[in-house]
Amino acid sequence: MTVALLFGTLFVCLLIGVPIAVSLGISALVAIYFGSTLPLGIIAQKAFTSLDSFPLLAIPFFMLAGVLMSKGGVSKRLLNMAAAMVGWIVGGLSLVTVVASMFFAAISGSGPATVAAIGGFMIPEMKNKKYDGGFAAAISASAGSIGVIIPPSIPFVLYGVIGSVSVGSMFLAGIIPGILIGIGLMITAYIIAKKRGYKSETNTTFSFKDVLRATYDAKWALLIPVIILGGIYGGFFSPTEAAVVAVVYSLIVGLYVYKELTWKSVYECFREAVVINATTMIIIGLSVSFAYFMTLERVPDDISLFLTELSSNPIVILIAINIILLIVGMFIDTISALVILTPILLPIVIAVGIDPIHFGVILVSNLAIGFITPPLGVNLFVASSVGNVKFEKIVMAIIPFLLSMIICLIVITFVPSLSLWLPSFFK
Repeated sequence: MTVALLFGTLFVCLLIGVPIAVSLGISALVAIYFGSTLPLGIIAQKAFTSLDSFPLLAIPFFMLAGVLMSKGGVSKRLLNMAAAMVGWIVGGLSLVTVVASMFFAAISGSGPATVAAIGGFMIPEMKNKKYDGGFAAAISASAGSIGVIIPPSIPFVLYGVIGSVSVGSMFLAGIIPGILIGIGLMITAYIIAKKRGYKSETNTTFSFKDVLRATYDAKWALLIPVIILGGIYGGFFSPTEAAVVAVVYSLIVGLYVYKELTWKSVYECFREAVVINATTMIIIGLSVSFAYFMTLERVPDDISLFLTELSSNPIVILIAINIILLIVGMFIDTISALVILTPILLPIVIAVGIDPIHFGVILVSNLAIGFITPPLGVNLFVASSVGNVKFEKIVMAIIPFLLSMIICLIVITFVPSLSLWLPSFFK
């Protein structure tokens, strides 16, 4: 009865449009009040103590670094480099969007931030070149989802903290899967562009000289992931300290190298990062309260028992988990899903011999697909807003890219070496 109250209240709240953080808090409140003798103050207590974590400091700092880089001229230089690399191919602008999003993902660590930074420029540009608006917004939204897979990834930080898994190893594990998804999206975009007769961005052929020139111009932006991963694996700083280094580096580059940041715009960047981070932290805190009550009601044990009774075969369990995660990603945001599901699913997969690093990539890749699946589909709403495209058009146009990402997810799931090769190489 208590579990029914918990999930029933959550479902009703989501159905009537209550924000996810508030929905989680209300669900826990109703379940505790009517179904237990616990004090209601336990919700606030768990929400507060869950945020009292040094590793979690990496999240606001990576967010701030992403905002500073977005406003500091980095997006423009990454777009120029991507255009030099793939702009000459059929449907060049859509391919540029994917490549630039992959580069920006290595800076922001956030899916919606990547869509806003790259899509905000590329969607209007594609529409001006007679690309269908739905297609332009769909490829931007899909490419933006790579932002949570290619490091530094905010969900990887959260998964590492919750699951006691090395954040540095998770960063390395996401590189190859992120590139694979990017290639899958580019192939899909190329096929659609060729079928519809979309032209290349330029009439010239590939020029290695132009690529070198554009890469050199973007060198300060490209150094960021090198500094972050190099510093972590060189033993110079922890992932949290790496996030602070990224902020300082972003300020220096934006103010004194590219000179596109002013102290007024720096203030705006800090304010924007504070608002985004406040939302994220509220979600994390109330997700922990929700997960805590689920644990008291032994929901994780029941789910674990169901999956282990279903089969002891790791392949069958991974298929079942993937289906569950794809459904969950449609209704619950990535951060809430990570907080709630990691403690439930991680012991199950470890028990059947699946590496926790590999599972972390599967988990985040699954939830990344949730960025482009209605009704939640955060990236779809961002792309619709920045590109001035009707949401309904994007939903129809997103289907081929959604299928492409699911195919990539299947490959990532059943080829563990894609996730584990780099972490094992750098051990």
